[in-house]
Amino acid sequence: MLWFVLAGLAAFAVLAAIWPLLRGSDGNGADAASASEAAFYKAQIDEIGRDVERGQLPESEAASARAEAARRLLAAGSAVPRAAPKGRSRLAAAALVAIGVPAIAFPLYAMLGRPQMRDEPLASRESAAHAGDDIEAAVAGVEKHLISEPGDGKGWAVLAPVYMRLERYEDGAHAYSEALRLLGEQPGLRAAYGEALVAAAGGVVTDKAREAFGKALAGDPSLPQARFYLALAAEQDGRTADAIHAYEALVADAPPGAVWAGAVRSRLAGLKGEPPPTAAEAPALGSPDQKAMIEGMVTRLAGRLATNGGSLDEWARLIRAYTVLHQADKAKAALADARKALAPDSNAVASLDALARDLGLDSGLGDAN
Repeated sequence: MLWFVLAGLAAFAVLAAIWPLLRGSDGNGADAASASEAAFYKAQIDEIGRDVERGQLPESEAASARAEAARRLLAAGSAVPRAAPKGRSRLAAAALVAIGVPAIAFPLYAMLGRPQMRDEPLASRESAAHAGDDIEAAVAGVEKHLISEPGDGKGWAVLAPVYMRLERYEDGAHAYSEALRLLGEQPGLRAAYGEALVAAAGGVVTDKAREAFGKALAGDPSLPQARFYLALAAEQDGRTADAIHAYEALVADAPPGAVWAGAVRSRLAGLKGEPPPTAAEAPALGSPDQKAMIEGMVTRLAGRLATNGGSLDEWARLIRAYTVLHQADKAKAALADARKALAPDSNAVASLDALARDLGLDSGLGDAN
């Protein structure tokens, strides 16, 4: 049954292809129309010349009128259709199409076609195609609501973590800021705001983020999220002893089964130069997830700086981020790139030199300066 259907479809396709060839056209009507139009514009040019001789048309206006008529004359002359093929040529071409199309199509389908494949319902295809758009549509709806009702603090609080999941970190930080302004100080919300600032900075704990974490701990000293990022800030500053002490205290206070404890133990082991903890000691949900997030942010920051350049602060963020990830070679390469990009600014280069000394990156960089 399938092959009969395919044969019928092939017949229709061949007929559609050869019908213009069998029908043909001599194009005489089009040629006559083109010739008539060209004669009209030639006569118009002659009439312009006579008007000038009679003094009825100034020469300045005549020049532009002649140019326009000449342009139209050229356009009319170029619109001559191609001659249609002769009768025998049309028949030969039609026969070639009628034989060649099925001769090529059927063997190809026999080799590549899969008639036994099950049908995929349209509903499932549509749902798969639009699944990725659902969250964007929901975000757009909330954004539209907040444009008309910007004082809805709960709306900003709902939207902020969605922005973070979509990796729109700057939007997330703004949404958390608005939620805090409208809903009042809340330690958990303030810590989430600080985390968004870190994410927007490519994994670097900025001064503004430290301030946010400090305020969060003032309201709730036990918040592990704020404590972790302040320990990370000490690590980024090169205050290794302070970072180790903060990480150890955080691990000691971790409740049983805390998924974030594995991430802290991994960072602590890296600072101490010890082997990483085993899977039993560091739950899988901790370190890998956090490391993947930070690496993604750092990669985007590096790509943007390589393409568009950036400020001293942005280059410093990238260098510190590579140091935090214990990727010394990349940190040194970023330092060399920053020195080249900011070479005209002596103050910026001096700041980079100081940063390199603090992070211990100056060794082996003689060729980069």
